[in-house]
Amino acid sequence: MARKRSDRSRRTPHDAGETTVYEKTAVVCITAVPMLAMAGYGSADVWALIPLSLLSIVLVVLWTGDSLRRKEFRFSTSRLQIPIVALVLLGCFQLLPLGSSGVSLDLLGTEAASSLSLDPFATKIFTIRLFLLLIFFAAALTYLNGKRRVQRVAIAVIIFGSVMAFIGILQRLASPDAIYGLRPTPQAIPFGPFVNQHHFAAFMEMTVGLTLAAVLGGAVTRDKRALYGIALALMMIAVIMTGSRGGMIGVFAVIAFVAAAVYFAARRGRELDRRAAGLKLGLGAAAVLVVVLAGALFLSGADPLVRGIGLQDGQADITSGRIHFWSIALRIFFEHPIFGAGFDAFGVAFTKFDTWNGYFRVEQAHNDYLQILADGGIIAFIAVCSFIFLLFKRGLRVIRLSTSPGRQAIAIGALAGCFGILVHSFFDFPLRTASNSYFFLLLAALATVDLGDEREEKRDA
Repeated sequence: MARKRSDRSRRTPHDAGETTVYEKTAVVCITAVPMLAMAGYGSADVWALIPLSLLSIVLVVLWTGDSLRRKEFRFSTSRLQIPIVALVLLGCFQLLPLGSSGVSLDLLGTEAASSLSLDPFATKIFTIRLFLLLIFFAAALTYLNGKRRVQRVAIAVIIFGSVMAFIGILQRLASPDAIYGLRPTPQAIPFGPFVNQHHFAAFMEMTVGLTLAAVLGGAVTRDKRALYGIALALMMIAVIMTGSRGGMIGVFAVIAFVAAAVYFAARRGRELDRRAAGLKLGLGAAAVLVVVLAGALFLSGADPLVRGIGLQDGQADITSGRIHFWSIALRIFFEHPIFGAGFDAFGVAFTKFDTWNGYFRVEQAHNDYLQILADGGIIAFIAVCSFIFLLFKRGLRVIRLSTSPGRQAIAIGALAGCFGILVHSFFDFPLRTASNSYFFLLLAALATVDLGDEREEKRDA
């Protein structure tokens, strides 16, 4: 008997199918990182690199400890990581002194070395952030490997989203010109922890997807539907109160994606007839919309809603200058078609082609797709398109083949949140905010991780 106990004590967690404390802590860290990043003003400031780097080191240490405890290194083979690796390598390449400095030889006596990026410091910071995001995403794909973990992380995101929506609404009603009522932002319109209200709306899009899919996808018990309904109403009221047109378009895209996915994913014998299901979805969406609009009008009046649909009086350019920014982004791309002007170097490259008075420094193209063309050229654009293609290919497969209603609902909601912010990215730059990038990648992991509950796909001979 003593020998048997000794043998049992020497078994590794891998042999016994156990979970190590490193693994549990890593999951907690993966869940907490996006939330902590958002609390620090969206981690848009350069100083945020310090805590984010420390958290990434903690993740690596936990990952290493888990590998040593199990005597094997576990990692995800998901191809979604490849485009991010390509972007990191491109950022490093842009920092190499391969460009022309443009400095006269008469001034220095010799030609100054210059990087391919027009703004090396900005490109360096952007590349570091990309690398930290890669570490986070790789860890999420590796450790969100169980149904209970995925469910708990999804619930945590929904709770956090509803709390932030409530805080944002209170803040707007109490002190609309300062973040947390403490940090004034005279040149921007803050909302919640964000300097830019559009970025808060983008975060709400991601949480709305998870919440709505949980309710419509049958993943919530009847006694909890009221709580999820309240959370959903708070999120959508917050979006309307931001007055973000891109945010409203993104939320409608999320709702349409969830409704379509739930409708077509309904399996025979478990769901209602498709006509009845469609009627149920339509009535539910209409009821939520009425409640949300009424709540938003009661709390903040009609101004945010009017601004959100672009009906302000006396507005000469309903795009708020975006057409001008977009045209310049294309001109920058045509001048730097292969490797781009440098990640986050748009503000410097913009000045050469700007035909306005130059009073404002425009640092973003207000279209992430055009900016990735300008910043990273065709190489970066291909990498981003590849990521989007792989994300939806894998996510839709999980939705189609999942045998668990809860897993299917989470995949629908997570993919819908990603879809909403990708639509929003046509009009703004929501993924340029670090915290939104972390949540986006967390949703991408929730939508695509393999939990082993997918049924075999039938193939025709």
